[in-house]
Amino acid sequence: MPNIKSAKKRVLITKKRNARNKSDRSKMNNAIKAFNKAIDSANIEEAERLLPLTISIIDKSVSAGIIHKNAAANRKSALSKRLSDIKSGKITVTVKKDNKTIAAEKARAAKEAREAARAEFRAKQLEKEAEKSAQKKQKAEVEKVEEKPKKEKKEKKEKVEKVEKAEKPKKEKKAKTEEKAD
Repeated sequence: MPNIKSAKKRVLITKKRNARNKSDRSKMNNAIKAFNKAIDSANIEEAERLLPLTISIIDKSVSAGIIHKNAAANRKSALSKRLSDIKSGKITVTVKKDNKTIAAEKARAAKEAREAARAEFRAKQLEKEAEKSAQKKQKAEVEKVEEKPKKEKKEKKEKVEKVEKAEKPKKEKKAKTEEKAD
């Protein structure tokens, strides 16, 4: 730490200026990154909108003394050339994919494959259930057809039995009355 008063003041002023310069340099670099990102994502309209804003921010950096005027001219030229080359068709934009995007696409594809397999399995189960229910219906129909004659026979037997039961007491009464008469 300096001992002289003016040197102490210089340290404080330098800290302030460094902080401001760092902020302005960060703004400039972020503007350039946003412009490049728009171009990399094949969004030409957005890049056209961002170019004048980016150039303006670079010019402000020059006036603040953050970068040299020739360095600023080189950066502005490179940005403008890249946009004009893409518009004219000299350079084609290939959308870059990072590892996160690739992994997300793989996961999405795997999920869709699992869902398709589940749907196919469900469809097979429904088909089996439909076949079973159709077979049960056929069996039930066959049983109904077979049961009708059985029911008719049972009904006839029951009628005959009822008639016989009804006739037995009459016969017994007749037999009793005949015995009494004898």
